[in-house]
Amino acid sequence: MLHKTEPGRIAVIGDVMIDRYITGSVNRISPEAPVPVLLHGAVRIVAGGAANVAANAAALGASVNLVGIVGADAEADELRKVLADHPAVDLSGLVTDTGRPTVTKTRVMSGRQQIVRIDAESASYPLPDIETAIIASGTQAVANADILVLSDYAKGVLTDSVIAALIQAAKARGIPVIVDPKRRTFEAYRGATLVTPNRRELLEATGLADETDEQAAIAASAAARQFGGDVLVTRAEKGMTLWRQGGAVTHVPAEAREVFDVSGAGDTALAALAVALASGLPVESGVVVANKAAAIAVSKLGTAVVTRAELLESLARADIGPFPAGALATREQAVTIVEGWKARGERVVFTNGCFDLLHPGHIALIEASAHEGDRLVVGLNTDASVRRLKGESRPLQDEEARACVMGALRAVDLVVLFDEDTPLQLIEALKPDILVKGADYKPEEVVGADFVIAHGGRLVLAEIIPGRSTTALVTKATAKTG
Repeated sequence: MLHKTEPGRIAVIGDVMIDRYITGSVNRISPEAPVPVLLHGAVRIVAGGAANVAANAAALGASVNLVGIVGADAEADELRKVLADHPAVDLSGLVTDTGRPTVTKTRVMSGRQQIVRIDAESASYPLPDIETAIIASGTQAVANADILVLSDYAKGVLTDSVIAALIQAAKARGIPVIVDPKRRTFEAYRGATLVTPNRRELLEATGLADETDEQAAIAASAAARQFGGDVLVTRAEKGMTLWRQGGAVTHVPAEAREVFDVSGAGDTALAALAVALASGLPVESGVVVANKAAAIAVSKLGTAVVTRAELLESLARADIGPFPAGALATREQAVTIVEGWKARGERVVFTNGCFDLLHPGHIALIEASAHEGDRLVVGLNTDASVRRLKGESRPLQDEEARACVMGALRAVDLVVLFDEDTPLQLIEALKPDILVKGADYKPEEVVGADFVIAHGGRLVLAEIIPGRSTTALVTKATAKTG
């Protein structure tokens, strides 16, 4: 559900690391000790931790400023080389600390089976000059961001001072803050918009289990009281639970997929959520996107990125997540949905009108429109737009009521409001394949026809039912009451 050509800029700040995979095959046990002997095959190096969040966000279309600590070592060079494959990730915010190594996790694998993991790290807090440099780099990254992500792996980067300074900088800019936590409790994240604990982290922070959806909501509410924001619990095979200030709860079931490796899936979900919110999607829709991205990630071996194309295809197969047939969507959401339909080869039809009092003439137009393609989007004038076109006595029904009635029609897949006098801007945003208007229009009179045709689409003038109009109904009703 990535609906912007440029989904925004994300500041990712936290514990960057390398994930190194040594792969091979095991066919015997060592005679020296009861341990398997790995016949070495290959070495693969990928970004891990906050660096993996940044790589995934870039793969999903965002521009990223990455801030963290690396050592003055070969692993830091390897990390920069790996991230060079993601040119949308700006590495100028990385701070070099000569007194600590670049965090590295080395996994030894026989086929798909992990034999052992070797960690090289220093989890001690950085010296004051390094902490000051992190705050300076982080503040600069926040100044150019649409959203701030704090990726906390408890490796020493996100100290209390760093967290407080960066959340304050984000609040000053009015941008949301998402935290992937590793603290035992969440008080240090006070001021954050959303914290995303997994089941173990939630249990440690609250002492409450989440075996059922109801328990998850209760535990999330307790966690939220610790820092004052919303909570998204990632619950593995149980899906995700979003608890929002005010008590609204959303449960998203897990995707039914074969799981090969959960390494980095949390980073992928975090990145997808951040990209969705930076793109303007509501948090509930962002959770669906994150859930879908995590499902793709666990179907891959090892820490891996999920691309925008993969995510769009998956969302398209799922009928675009949280938007049921006939739903009222914002313009931005509608662009995402239409992109998904087009990604799976469906032809998108667009028609528009005030549709104040729905009558047989409207029904004929809608049915004719739906017949021309696979998906029908109806553009609906807002109340203000109707008043400008029809006068102060109109509309008879407000825009929400008109959208509800229109969306209830079986032929309608999506309803979108537009506030302009014409639907041209909406048509240009959606780029429909077919534009339909009534046959009482001449082709040159149809707004947006030139644009649609220029982009390879076509115009259809549908037959109308004579004498059927809302104005005629109003006149008739007024005459009877008069």
